Amino acid sequence: MPVQTRRRTTSIESANPHAARGGSGRRPGGRGRSSGPASKRTRRKDPGWARAMVIMGAVLMMLSGTTIVGSKWLIDQATGNIDQANLLGVAGKTDAEGGDSLEGPIDLLLLGIDHRGSWAESDTRADTIIILHIPATHDQAYLISIPRDTEVQVPAFPASGFSGGTAKATEAFFHGAQNGAGHAGGAQLMAETIKGMTGISFDGAAIINFSGFRAVIDSLGSIPICVDADTPSAHMTLVDGKPMWNSDADKVSGDKQQVVHEKGCRQMEGWEALDFSRQRYGLENGDYDRQKNQQKLLKGMAKKAMADGVMTNPLKLRELMEAAGKAFVLDTGGVPVADFVFTLRGVAANDLVMLRTNGGSFNGNGQGREELDELSRDMFRAVKDDNLAEFILANPTVLAGQQ
Repeated sequence: MPVQTRRRTTSIESANPHAARGGSGRRPGGRGRSSGPASKRTRRKDPGWARAMVIMGAVLMMLSGTTIVGSKWLIDQATGNIDQANLLGVAGKTDAEGGDSLEGPIDLLLLGIDHRGSWAESDTRADTIIILHIPATHDQAYLISIPRDTEVQVPAFPASGFSGGTAKATEAFFHGAQNGAGHAGGAQLMAETIKGMTGISFDGAAIINFSGFRAVIDSLGSIPICVDADTPSAHMTLVDGKPMWNSDADKVSGDKQQVVHEKGCRQMEGWEALDFSRQRYGLENGDYDRQKNQQKLLKGMAKKAMADGVMTNPLKLRELMEAAGKAFVLDTGGVPVADFVFTLRGVAANDLVMLRTNGGSFNGNGQGREELDELSRDMFRAVKDDNLAEFILANPTVLAGQQ
């Protein structure tokens, strides 16, 4: 008998948030197939604090002791009517791999885009590709970045009209987003592509709009980040001391200075942290250093939320909820978000371990693209087999610089 996949629609459209109340027969948290076109799918509501925590990594520093009861109430309130997009398509875990159960290892695919409101969804690439792996012991979490220029085999994707072919990893999202498939289609094709390359199936996925992260960080006030070397910005200019996009700065007069992120550890405001995390030109290891810095961003957000007692302050939680609704799209495979939160409550922010592929340096194939070296492929096999901790002990060079 063939293995049945988990109950996941392959439609690119969001589920109707009211359908479950209409007696559709679907289980709570499941998704049905929408009859409307993708361009008119129901807009998602602000996802709430728990949804933000799952993605930004702060869920990985979670709940204990006297805070757990109050936080459970807040989570239930925030996630009761969340409409989640289908971002995984056929790349979700099968029943044989654990299906909807969170009892075993958990693997999430995090895709970072830089999309602004005036841009078409079809004009988007995923410049950040991260696998978040949590072993079955649920006491550790690992972030593994996949280089954007990695050569991949992208499967055919009828929803967007893509016939399949060889491309850079960042381009898989673009090919999936065409012809009305949108960001959900881009994520589905990316998930299928990454599964084909690594063998890893996923429990959930998220699209992170890094432009929207500024509001999330600002709601925290600032976040701690360490800069390894002076890093000039290729994107922003200070005009009379005010940060502006280069394109905007070119249109105004005033005292102009290039933004330079100076070496050292400090608290960064939202605009500074995001700009720093986007830099790759001029860095010693290019995109690999950017991967490390974006991992620092996620970890810094988690650490700040923990240090500031966000969990126990309703006003801070509310502000974070509103900001997070503009930064994330989430797929938990039909599993209630609160279940993720409480399953992972034993993992702390300091338990986030950052890993790197190809020894942290460009492994070109002579055509401007990268190939994963054998050690990196072995690392992904260790993720799939849930023996990553043992693999790291035997191969410590996969560890990225920790903050």
